[in-house]
Amino acid sequence: MSPFSAFKILNIGRHPEVLWAQRADKVYLTVALPDAKDVSVKCEPQGLFSFSAVGVQGESFHFSLELYGKLKPEGYKTNVGLRNIICSIQKEEKGWWKRLLKTVDKPAPYIKVDWNKWYDEDDEESNSDWASDGDGVEDINQEEGSSEDEGMLYLTLGLHDCRSP
Repeated sequence: MSPFSAFKILNIGRHPEVLWAQRADKVYLTVALPDAKDVSVKCEPQGLFSFSAVGVQGESFHFSLELYGKLKPEGYKTNVGLRNIICSIQKEEKGWWKRLLKTVDKPAPYIKVDWNKWYDEDDEESNSDWASDGDGVEDINQEEGSSEDEGMLYLTLGLHDCRSP
């Protein structure tokens, strides 16, 4: 088997970029998928996070992550924006995880640290914006609407739209 056929088997182009950050009580996952439709997010107590959505051209995207620790399945919020989907997931027990995933293997190339939301354990108490319950992420099932700062999320994440206006 040639190296190129192995690359095709991986089919890594079907996964959107996933950025992550954490606080003692939460994990934040930002899925970079512009104009997503039919977004579905599930969190299971043992730490399984599942995501699926349909992209702008009708292609389906889906992935599951076995997270490092256990979750409160009812304690997650999802906000679907124009360029990304932000998930705030409540940890079952307060504490800092060593890594995002349960496995010690190197994570998939589409999973990256969200340095714009990242705080070290020591920094959390001094920066209460994201550490508080008002994390700016609303439930996907709530009434749709636009918040005043919705556009700011795209600027702080540094995502670029290559399409011409």
